[in-house]
Amino acid sequence: MSNNNFSRRGVLKTGAVTAGGLMLPTYLRADAHAGYTNAPGDTVKIGFNVPQTGAYAEEGLDELRAQELAVEHLNGIGDGGMLNTFSEKNLDGTGILGKKVEFVTGDTQTKSDVARASAQSMIQKDGVIMVNGGSSSGVAIAVQGLCQEAGIIFMAGLTHSNDTTGKDKKANGFRHFFNGYMSGAALGPILEQEYGTDRNAYHLTADYTWGWTQQESMQASTEAIGWNTTETVLTPVGAGDFSSYIAPVLNSGADTLILNHYGGDMVNSITQATQFGLKDKQVNGKDFKIIVPLFSELMAAGAGSNIEGVFGSMNWNWQLQDEGTQAFVKSFGEKYGRPPSGSAHTCYVQTLLYADAVTRAGTFNPCGVVEALEDFEFDGMGNGPTFYRGADHQCFKDVLVMKGVPSASGSDNMVGYDTVEIVEVTPRAQVEYAPDHPMFAGGDLGECNPGA
Repeated sequence: MSNNNFSRRGVLKTGAVTAGGLMLPTYLRADAHAGYTNAPGDTVKIGFNVPQTGAYAEEGLDELRAQELAVEHLNGIGDGGMLNTFSEKNLDGTGILGKKVEFVTGDTQTKSDVARASAQSMIQKDGVIMVNGGSSSGVAIAVQGLCQEAGIIFMAGLTHSNDTTGKDKKANGFRHFFNGYMSGAALGPILEQEYGTDRNAYHLTADYTWGWTQQESMQASTEAIGWNTTETVLTPVGAGDFSSYIAPVLNSGADTLILNHYGGDMVNSITQATQFGLKDKQVNGKDFKIIVPLFSELMAAGAGSNIEGVFGSMNWNWQLQDEGTQAFVKSFGEKYGRPPSGSAHTCYVQTLLYADAVTRAGTFNPCGVVEALEDFEFDGMGNGPTFYRGADHQCFKDVLVMKGVPSASGSDNMVGYDTVEIVEVTPRAQVEYAPDHPMFAGGDLGECNPGA
């Protein structure tokens, strides 16, 4: 047999015929093709593990809305959304490999131990073959590790820490969402253009893996343009009252506050910073500025007018004009009465990408799915041409720089959705990095695990 029939992971490539008669590659581990965890019967079940309570609940509930919509589209209900715009044409509304898709849900509470227990129950009791979701990098890393051990594919939701596809990367885990390094790379040039090269920045940072790597990324990008880092202070997730952390900023000599906070924490900290009068101050002859490196439409809604003039970054936004974005916005809007958030988008896309990978592989075997997703290039999912790198399972695509603006419509259904505008679509080349970049060093992707 030719060596070309074997992948670099020792996976035997054969062939499978779809219902339409199209020959597709099938990937089966040569040393483990006797079985795999939760091989489906007549239907296939996947697990949506999101924060439905806690500091990141708003993001998690929107993820769940999109996940349910994705299942409808896979099962042939509704208008098909991005199935119609995706560059791959393997999904036809008949489920996955002809099996109807079912799902179960769990509440991570934005706590790693709770999220891991929820995913464990989904795998052991409910028989899910894939887990998708999360709005915290701590949760994502914990669940990704569990899925690796269990032989289940993890399609990460909203996880922005460099570590998810850095030191904590796993062969069974994949991330469509961007990361802290990419936010810094996109924001740096815009901040230099808007605020110059002479600034003193004070960081308040969520005390877990996402906050740490977001701060590191923003420090690197702002110091590269000449800014000084005045102070870095860690804050607990879900603190609620950040006034004791904001008060010292007033006398620090800083003229810029960088809030490495997310979800409800960001809403509370930026609201309290505004109440302290920071946005009205002048320091060092400069107007005081607040920067939120990562924010969302849902956070903008919570922050209200406090988000005006604040720069940040997003993975995707409903205002993009490409065909894929507009198809998804239409489907989501008709079902839920408002546009989707960026967190909704990434979970929807990850669900479709998993289904397509299974179809291209011709098997639910996790090792076949891994092989199908590695070094996979695609388009039509809202971010332009996108590449799932095999070396670390990180997606590379354009990144959005955003700015808070006054509401244009005044509609209750549009609160938050029309208070952020796209400042720049940063090209993918500007945010790319080598797999061995120092911010992503350590860890080992390892081999795929098919489980049972």
